[in-house]
Amino acid sequence: MSDATLSGLAAAETVRARPSGFFGDLASVSSRALRLLPRDLESIIPAMLVPLFFLLVTIGAIQNLAGGFASGLDYKAFQLPVAIMTAVTGMSRANSLVIDISGGYFDRLLMTPVNRYALLLGLLLADMTLFIVLAVPVIALGFAIGVSFGATGFLGLLVFVLLGALWGLAYTGFPYAIALRTGNPGAVNSSFLLFFPFMFLTTAWVSRDVMTDWMAAITWFNPMTYALEGMRSLFVGWDGWALGRALLAISAVGLLAQTLAFRSLSGRVRRG
Repeated sequence: MSDATLSGLAAAETVRARPSGFFGDLASVSSRALRLLPRDLESIIPAMLVPLFFLLVTIGAIQNLAGGFASGLDYKAFQLPVAIMTAVTGMSRANSLVIDISGGYFDRLLMTPVNRYALLLGLLLADMTLFIVLAVPVIALGFAIGVSFGATGFLGLLVFVLLGALWGLAYTGFPYAIALRTGNPGAVNSSFLLFFPFMFLTTAWVSRDVMTDWMAAITWFNPMTYALEGMRSLFVGWDGWALGRALLAISAVGLLAQTLAFRSLSGRVRRG
């Protein structure tokens, strides 16, 4: 064997994957997650249609009864934030992550120098994009039935969508934590059940002043109440107190859920 051949073999043996940097890894993970979205239309399309259906049904069933107590809002505007919350809650790339784990792709990623935090943050970035897309048909239906942001204008609309997307992003920590700990798709799908206490024990359908005392008291401790109130405030004007409480409530949910998710990621990395 010639010296040139030996030198070539030696060089090949020393080739190692080089880190592309945190932002490079983040871009790679998020772009892959976005490219895979068209393959998951069977879950994305229902997430678009179900909130629209319930928005129309709820308005049709309750509007005449609720007209006098919807906190000064038209009941259509009162319900629109609930539809946004329903659209974005539980929608994440957690199911795709489970597939990567069960198929061994995630373990192969751990054999590379990819930044471990980017593995989850890239998925969260893709989720944020998905949440904004899911909000579009809900907003369009809202406009079609007469809801408007006349008091806050286009900027109010942007803040409205952003609050909904941030809530969805905060909540995603729960399904990601379950996915990373169990690798079980059934367990991930059941994570949506956590949303029901948030939804039903809040001011989703009626304002606090018509609830029984015990139910009204519970809503004060539900962070989703403040997220809804912040979003609803945008229909009547700029209310810094309501928006501040909404951001604080969303941050509290996000801190809890994302801490669980990143701790689960660390555990999965150690086991891997």
